[in-house]
Formats: sequence, C-alpha cells, structure tokens
Amino acid sequence: MTEARDTLDRCFSVAPMMDWTDRHCRAFHRVLTRRALLYTEMAVDQAVIHGDVDRLIGFDPAEQPVAIQLGGADPVTLAEASKIAEGFGYAEINLNVGCPSDRVQSGRFGACLMREPALVRDCLAAMREAVSVPVTVKSRIGVDDQDPETALFEFVETVSSSGVRTFVVHARKAWLKGLSPKENRDVPPLDYDLVRRLKAARPDLEIILNGGLSSLDQALAEAGGLDGVMLGRAAYQTPWALSQVDSRVFGEADPVADPVAVVEAYRPYVEARLAEGVKLHAITRHMLGLFAGRPGARKWRQVLSAEANRPGAGWEVVEAALSAVAPDRAAAA
Repeated sequence: MTEARDTLDRCFSVAPMMDWTDRHCRAFHRVLTRRALLYTEMAVDQAVIHGDVDRLIGFDPAEQPVAIQLGGADPVTLAEASKIAEGFGYAEINLNVGCPSDRVQSGRFGACLMREPALVRDCLAAMREAVSVPVTVKSRIGVDDQDPETALFEFVETVSSSGVRTFVVHARKAWLKGLSPKENRDVPPLDYDLVRRLKAARPDLEIILNGGLSSLDQALAEAGGLDGVMLGRAAYQTPWALSQVDSRVFGEADPVADPVAVVEAYRPYVEARLAEGVKLHAITRHMLGLFAGRPGARKWRQVLSAEANRPGAGWEVVEAALSAVAPDRAAAA
C-alpha cells in the first residue's frame, strides 16, 4: 500500500505513557490544546489482533490528531495490527523501540530491539506496506554497553532504509538489566546534543526530541535545530502547561483561559462517560495535577483521590474539589 503524504505537524506532541495516556487522558489533554499530537499507550500487536480491540484501542474522534503506538517484533503481526489501527482512524502508527520493562523484553521488543536494527527495518517496512497513514519509530539512543554515538547513527541508517522518515528519540540509554523502568527514566544521563548531531547528519529525516524535558519552557529551549519535541511526564503531572502550546508553538489562540475553564469544558465528556458506566476515578485521575502550584491544589487532589472512588460518584465530586481552588465560583453557584 502506498503511504499517503505525511501532513501531520509534529512540532509538539505528548508522549505515549503506559497506564497514563488512555482515552480519558487524551480527551482531557485535547481540552487544553487543539494542536498537539497525542499518543496512545503502547498496545501490543498480538493484543490488538486477538483481544477486545474496541476496549483496547477505541478512541473518540474529538481526540484527533492522535497516533497509536504499537509494540511487537514480528513484521507479519505488526502489519496486521497496523491495518486494524488504521481502520480505527489513527493518524499515525508508531513502533516502540524504547520501552525497557522486563515484560517487554520477554517479548523481544521495546528497547532491546535497538540491538536488532535490521529487524526493526523489516517490521517498519511491513507496517508501511500494510497502511497508508504515516509510520514512525520511537527509540532510545542505545542500550546497555552500546556507544550511543555509534549505535544511534547506525540504527537510524539501517532503519531509515525502510522508508520511515520520522524518528522520535528519547535521549537516554536504556539499561535492560539492573535498572527498573522508573530508573531508566531518570538515571542514564541525557544527551540532547547527540540528537541534534543526528539531525545535522540526517537533515532528510524528521527528528523529534523526547526524554527528561521538565517543562514547556525547557522543551522549547531544547527544540533548536530539531523538528519537534515530545513532552512526557511534565505534560501529565502539570497539564496546565499544555494550555500554552497552541500559542507558543503554533501561533494560534489557546482554547482555555484558566484551569477552571478546563474543568468546565471537560464536563460534557465526563458526564457522557459516566452515563456509559465508566467510573469517575478512571477519568478524574488524569486531572489531579491541573491546579499544581496554585492555592487549593492539595485539597483539589485530596477530594478527587478520596471521593471519586466511591460507588456512584458523579460530577458533584468534581464540584466539591473545585470549591477548594475556586471558592468564589462555589459561592456564586
């Protein structure tokens, strides 16, 4: 199948994060930014093929632009999973070559694939052949005792022969033995300059920087010489930062004026999901950091954490939490 011309703007994206960037999180983030490219959690190819696909990768069209990240190491099953994902309407399909968890390693995919660039090339070529939407790859700069200066450049040289033009690079090594997934996000040193050198050496490729970016300010400061940046934990833990993306990155009006407006704009989505039987906590857990650094933020978190889990919890819990950070609004209600 011929890949359609890639028109996605990847100047700014929110990273795929396991247990975090589910459909409720993405719907919440979309309230904050119309333009950022959003990603799913990693979905394993076999689960997409054989599992409850609607539950696993279903999404609301309002989340667009949204990309799916797949995990796997077999060209045939990745191609089949890619076809299924394309049928759901995803704007991009991304292959995970960066996750260091034991579960991923046991399946011979994720970061351990950094050692097998020819296999990654074959997987991506099969995925591109199966779909017409863009196919991309997210990697580390190396694993274990690899020299990143050599490993990353050789990896990209081999993998780009698949026809894939977009590389999202988490600018840390992954240590597959001896460090937990959490430690792999913090302990190995960052090397943003290496990623910039990759871009300078391969100007024909789209190179996106990821890893350790603690704020929107830092992300934009490190974006020089690159095609885009991907923000991860900072986007999740302090989501209000996303409210400035449209103006600061894309030169467009931001969609919300303050965090309270975010909550109000998100309400129709929340109430629609509650009506479908979704538990309130599954939705509001993504909102805990919205008021970070503002008066009442701790009470906001406490109310949502304690009350959203109770049976039958509804929008009134969110209103109660709002009273801690917007008392004037509560008094007027």
